[in-house]
Amino acid sequence: MEKRENFPPYRCVLEGGTGEIIEKRSRFLTSVRPVETEEEASAFIEEMKKKYWDASHNCSAFVIGRRGELTRCSDDGEPSGTAGRPMLDVLLKEGICNTAVVVTRYFGGTLLGTGGLVRAYGAAVKEGLKNSVVVTMRYGTRLRVTVDYADVGRIQYLAGKEGLTQEGAQYGVRADFVFAFRAEEEEHICRALTEATDGRAKTEILSHGYCVDKD
Repeated sequence: MEKRENFPPYRCVLEGGTGEIIEKRSRFLTSVRPVETEEEASAFIEEMKKKYWDASHNCSAFVIGRRGELTRCSDDGEPSGTAGRPMLDVLLKEGICNTAVVVTRYFGGTLLGTGGLVRAYGAAVKEGLKNSVVVTMRYGTRLRVTVDYADVGRIQYLAGKEGLTQEGAQYGVRADFVFAFRAEEEEHICRALTEATDGRAKTEILSHGYCVDKD
């Protein structure tokens, strides 16, 4: 198994959104969507181009991979470096990955100049992200804890104290709980469970994986 440091937290869009800004009568419409692959990003960009076929430009940018391993951007006819790159820079500065953004421009009749375009496209992306659900994904542990009923109160107290997320509970001959927490806390949590029950708690790691950080 890979070391836990190879699974750093990352930010991404959980639910895409839209936004709109007006700059000197030009309309900038932003569409944001979570994507996992270059193919998904490309399909989304084409979808927006077809939807806004009558627009002056449909500029785009996307970041794929937890560490931003793949990035692409397009000015779609705007002066080089005035649209796609500023859009991509917003995603990179915000540390947002696995996300694609399309900014559609309807020209309002007034030239914005190089600086004006850079500011407008960057602002449009920020507006779209503001209306999206952006979350931090953190590598976590799911742990089953089995105890006698006499220890249930101790387990519940510890869960509250440590901020563990309870995903489930079953009550049979013994009580079973499933908790989720940050993977880097695994050793501490298991030790705390053992100490709280004088070694009576039985623990079993169910899985490791990324999940939304509720903090």
